[in-house]
Amino acid sequence: MPELIDIGANLTHESFAPDLGAVLARASDASVTRMIVTGSTLAHSSAAARLAAGHAGVLYATAGIHPHHAREFTPADLPGLRALAAAPGVVAIGECGLDYFRNYSSPAEQERAFTAQLELAVELQLPVFLHQRDAHDRFMGILRDCRDQLGHAVAHCFTAGQRELWAYLDLDLHIGITGWICDERRGSHLEPLVRDIPEDRLMLETDAPYLLPRDLRPRPKSRRNEPAYLPHILAKVAACRDTTAAALAASTTATAERFFALDAVAVRRESAAG
Repeated sequence: MPELIDIGANLTHESFAPDLGAVLARASDASVTRMIVTGSTLAHSSAAARLAAGHAGVLYATAGIHPHHAREFTPADLPGLRALAAAPGVVAIGECGLDYFRNYSSPAEQERAFTAQLELAVELQLPVFLHQRDAHDRFMGILRDCRDQLGHAVAHCFTAGQRELWAYLDLDLHIGITGWICDERRGSHLEPLVRDIPEDRLMLETDAPYLLPRDLRPRPKSRRNEPAYLPHILAKVAACRDTTAAALAASTTATAERFFALDAVAVRRESAAG
């Protein structure tokens, strides 16, 4: 199996604290050789950056404020987020976007935080790691206004329908597919849709510890998802696209390398060390 890159793993989650070394070892054994650790608050983004610094070449990080936590974000936090984003192992801004499904933060708070992070991504010319749930039209309106100034952008954990997918592709977004596609109750609609994603814009992620693939056997007693299960998602997506797991692994890995400019990270780390 060619190597795989998990573009979204919440490895700063408390459930990974006791056994992160074993989690990374299992990932390596499963050919998941690199992982992007998702930042969702300033504290978690800082922890993600520290993990990336401590596991150079294996872990990378994003720096951002999830819409659930937008109410906690103020303009005074922007310098701290900018400083985190400048760390050598940080490869994207986010997870950022809009989530009107739960509204843990008000729509106005979410929009302010989202816009601020998009502006930061433009300033730093970093990719953006995007979240959207039940807010498609407003999300698209905000994103469209600055899309020409942004670099790469990925719709993380895509679970929506054809309308949303085609709108994202028209806006030149990449698409992240998780184990949601393995859930016959909620994710079967994704099976034909993944055929529509161009090869060079499809990436894979676990969103660990969330979204354990429902059809995974044997299922871990903890019900915790982890990067080692990415090959299971790979196999499902490959079957839906009528290709081999090896071919899909090669293409999604190459796409992730380009999207996050991973080759440039080594250069930045060497520069920082020097």
